[in-house]
Amino acid sequence: MEFKGAYTALVTPYRNGAVDYDKLRELVEMQVAGGISGIVPVGTSGESPALTYEEHDRVIREVIRAVAGRCQVIAGTGSNSTREAIEMTKAAKEAGADATLQVTPYYNKPTQEGLFQHFSAVAREGGLPVVLYNVPGRSGVGIAETTVARLSADPMIVAIKEAAGSVERVSAIRDLCDITVLSGDDSLTLPMMAVGATGVISVASNIIPAEVSELVAAFLNGNLARAQELHRKYYCFFRDQFVETNPIPIKAAMAIKGIIEEEYRLPLCPLSAASRAKLMESMKRCGML
Repeated sequence: MEFKGAYTALVTPYRNGAVDYDKLRELVEMQVAGGISGIVPVGTSGESPALTYEEHDRVIREVIRAVAGRCQVIAGTGSNSTREAIEMTKAAKEAGADATLQVTPYYNKPTQEGLFQHFSAVAREGGLPVVLYNVPGRSGVGIAETTVARLSADPMIVAIKEAAGSVERVSAIRDLCDITVLSGDDSLTLPMMAVGATGVISVASNIIPAEVSELVAAFLNGNLARAQELHRKYYCFFRDQFVETNPIPIKAAMAIKGIIEEEYRLPLCPLSAASRAKLMESMKRCGML
């Protein structure tokens, strides 16, 4: 299975404190219409720590049903408990997911050997192709390049989402093995692709799916000038969608555009007034308002 293009790390919409499944299906339609290559439900942007196990499972199932085979679905089923990650991955496979996004176990801070054993167990027992998710700023520990290379020998471990903020890591990983690399930072999509990444798992595409899809496709098709043009146009939004903790700003931006209700679950809370002003200024500069 090939992982290439723009994938959306989909937000989880709420209404009056509950997951809004009708709105979730609308968001899927918006993504498909925007030409997105795939959807990643219940990752960081989907507020996975705030969902119950039942909600987590249902969000994945609803997204798969709404997609109906029109793009890939990489289900966020990672956990800091290997047993839970395996069970959630099995459920996603039964629901029809194409692959699983497996975040580095957070809080426990495993050793590199522990990471290797964790991801290997999920790949062996979960039954889905594994996309590793390296995000040390969230998890407290990164996946060493040598560990990525070691894991890549498993045919079920097919890609890595790189969200460590380092373009050099893409080169380092590609120097050691041939695993597929996807950018985990919108502002680094273009430079990461320049050194070997094949696309992005994007936050910004929640609101501009067609534009992010075009940026990635332009580069893949050899149109560097167009890719650079789109990167320059949307860079300030790529940057300021992280003015506070993700997914607070992207959900605020979507609410400003009338796409979703602006609701979060504690401990996430609404943007400060200063951050909201900065976000809106970026959206205006990018022509989004």
